Amino acid sequence: MKCLVTGGNVRVLGKAAHSLSRIGDELYLEPLEDGLSLRTVNASRSAFACFLFAPLFFQHYQASRPPQGQPPRCKVLMKSFLSVFRSLAALEKTVERCCIALSTENSRLVIQLHCKHGVTKTHNLSFQECESLQAVFDPALCPHLLRAPARVLVEAVSPFSPALSEVTLGVSRGRRVVFRSYLEEDTDAARAMMTEMSLSEEEFQQLQAQEGASITFCLKEFRGLLSFAESANLLLNIHFDVPGRPAIFSIEDSLLDGHFVLATLSQSDLCSQEPCRPGQGTHSTTHLDDFANDDIDSYMIAMETTVSEGAAVTPRTPSPVSEEEAEPNVVPGTPPLKKFRSLFFGSVLAPTESPSEPNPVLAEDSEGEG
Repeated sequence: MKCLVTGGNVRVLGKAAHSLSRIGDELYLEPLEDGLSLRTVNASRSAFACFLFAPLFFQHYQASRPPQGQPPRCKVLMKSFLSVFRSLAALEKTVERCCIALSTENSRLVIQLHCKHGVTKTHNLSFQECESLQAVFDPALCPHLLRAPARVLVEAVSPFSPALSEVTLGVSRGRRVVFRSYLEEDTDAARAMMTEMSLSEEEFQQLQAQEGASITFCLKEFRGLLSFAESANLLLNIHFDVPGRPAIFSIEDSLLDGHFVLATLSQSDLCSQEPCRPGQGTHSTTHLDDFANDDIDSYMIAMETTVSEGAAVTPRTPSPVSEEEAEPNVVPGTPPLKKFRSLFFGSVLAPTESPSEPNPVLAEDSEGEG
């Protein structure tokens, strides 16, 4: 694989790397026929991000295929890749073009920065071959959609403290979109600062959501995509469903597209901040973390598996056990589970199918998936 980036697109590539670094510690590169894919996922599998740069983004793009027909796939440390594009201001002022080459013979990702006055900086990054990092999601399955210029959303979240972990996005009366800071249940409300920003419907290109709909998600990852979208002057689409289902944040352009898939707090976690309505009873503080309420047909992942040719990857599908049935089996002294449900499934090779078991949902490695 070999590609050449010139002019202002070098800074765009660096900006994408900075956005991905807010999520994962490893960067997955995959040269496809429809462009260069950069992906990452965080350690808890609760956030996934992907940028796909179309061939027209590059002055020259060659996605060579080995004789086996499988495109080269590799992963590098995010810190190593980010060090090449550390200073975005310097990239814009001094770098004229960037050449990226993937050498499978010596397991090196070579990045050359051709700067002014004939200076060339060469970075040789070691990588590991891996399977394709794929997250299967469909924004069309989400009933709620918000579309607005990125600059509007940047201004909406700017008053929130950088130390704030989560933010709640909802639609209130009068179809106003509200961003509200989310506090943990053990936070002292008397000392905490609550921030709320309200936007009118006119600020959005499209607002397809019913009043009362809301989700709570991590603010750090959201800001990473917002920063990139604002610099490129793009519209941001927010697709979401009920609390507990992943939210999809996407940007689209003729030269690139990006998708950030973030976990959201489940309804039981949100109720811990609010008094329960009469007749609802008391909510348990122990929550399942085995994807019992996740949309397993829409959110799956095939990750770093050794797949022989033609073999399918099978996610481990949990049984739909209710919370009340699962609580008696909790071992005393077990530490509390994380509140954000994992979005994805660590996949394994498809076992020999038993005649007594139903066919599981398959997540196949798709070479053209962006």
